[in-house]
Amino acid sequence: MPQDCIFCKIVAGDIKATKLYQDESVTVFKDINPQAPTHILVIPNQHIEAISEASPEDQVILGKLMLTAAHIAREESVADNGYRLVVNNGRDGGQTVFHLHVHLLAGRPMRWPPG
Repeated sequence: MPQDCIFCKIVAGDIKATKLYQDESVTVFKDINPQAPTHILVIPNQHIEAISEASPEDQVILGKLMLTAAHIAREESVADNGYRLVVNNGRDGGQTVFHLHVHLLAGRPMRWPPG
């Protein structure tokens, strides 16, 4: 765990967050700077800097991130109306925290293109 990674500190419980779910491999919490009425982050507990840094050994956790996001969307009652899952990669891709995370955005119509 990098010492300065805020998401690793949230996983460890060193920084408070509004956690919605946590198990041995993923943690889910509300974004502190929401971009939609529902804005939730789904992260691996293991530090992976970005999707571009994931390896073939990370296939299981990458799938779990998506399945957990879908489960949380149902739990938060946003699945029926729809939601967007976003993974930003690198500075030009909009990544500001360098710990892989999936944004679950819902509660308003999403426009296209997003950027």
